[in-house]
Amino acid sequence: MKVVKVKISLFVTCLCDGLYPRAAESMVRLLARYGIALHFPEVQTCCGQPAFNSGYREEAKASARTILEAFEGSDYVLSPSGSCTGMIHHYYPELFRDDPVMLEKALRLQKKTFEFSQFLVRVLEIQNIGASFPYKVTYHPSCHGSRLLGVKEEPLLLLENVKGLELIPLPFAEDCCGFGGTFAVKMSDISGAMVSEKADHILETEAQVLVGTDMGCLMNIAGHLSYRGQPIRVLHLAELLYEGVSEHAVSRA
Repeated sequence: MKVVKVKISLFVTCLCDGLYPRAAESMVRLLARYGIALHFPEVQTCCGQPAFNSGYREEAKASARTILEAFEGSDYVLSPSGSCTGMIHHYYPELFRDDPVMLEKALRLQKKTFEFSQFLVRVLEIQNIGASFPYKVTYHPSCHGSRLLGVKEEPLLLLENVKGLELIPLPFAEDCCGFGGTFAVKMSDISGAMVSEKADHILETEAQVLVGTDMGCLMNIAGHLSYRGQPIRVLHLAELLYEGVSEHAVSRA
């Protein structure tokens, strides 16, 4: 493992902070096993993506400025969301393209911000964390994580190295789940049809657990599976990995 002795900050994101804190807690506890204490700037806020996608550029800029300020002194910024990380990577430079000072800050933040699995595999050079998870698992790649960030191999590498885990390919895995933030509200009928189709493919795998790297997608899919009365666990990758090392540690004690 590559040793990183720098200031690493957690960008918790809205959905993770408000609805799925276990994903963030799992990230913190996993990294603590490698001697990394995540810094948490309390001034951080929404990345601005909902406003940006709805056409409210000035409101998105206000959120982005707060994020730029919050992580100005960080060497690395780590997020559980490919979507929010993608916002920083692809749209912050666009928001500030006419402001040289803020553009420079946006580009600095872009270079040091990573999605969770991307950080583990590419920065820390970790592919096997010693986890054990004896269940059938299928993986949903979120659109923003895989398409905007190019995070495709990293989650799979981590899952393939989990002892006892049977990774089952998800049919039409790269099809969108239908969430898309405000899309799910503005075009709810289309969104509902998309998540229903995604759930059908998940059920085809006969997996016991669905795992992903973006809480928006997982929230959408989990809600639909619950509506259909399907007892499939839905976990963020960090939750699965931390549960794997925690239970493995207990079993060895």
